[in-house]
Amino acid sequence: MPRAKGGPKTRQRRKDRLKMAKGYYGAKSKLFRTATEAVDKSLLYAYRDRRAKKRTFRALWIARINAAARSIGMTYSRFMEGLKKACIPLNRKVLAEMASTDSKGFQQLLDKVKEKRSAS
Repeated sequence: MPRAKGGPKTRQRRKDRLKMAKGYYGAKSKLFRTATEAVDKSLLYAYRDRRAKKRTFRALWIARINAAARSIGMTYSRFMEGLKKACIPLNRKVLAEMASTDSKGFQQLLDKVKEKRSAS
């Protein structure tokens, strides 16, 4: 049985992998084996960090809401509790945006929350 060398398929696979490694420094963009290792590692980082990004942004939004709420005299946890009691379904992303750009609207929201918390 003759030896199968791969030919076009192997060349295409190597070409694709080197194309993915374009822009990497030194051997990582030129040599197939090191390029493969670098690309595999970068794909792992990309997968991991797509999930980490969600956690990071949530923490950022919470910090912004907390800062805005504290400047008016309420903690983050009391504010979120009041939102739930007042049945105001705004997510943290929208609340953080309001806190940083629309301070009057955020103040009105805070007043509603204070009303609801003092009523119950």
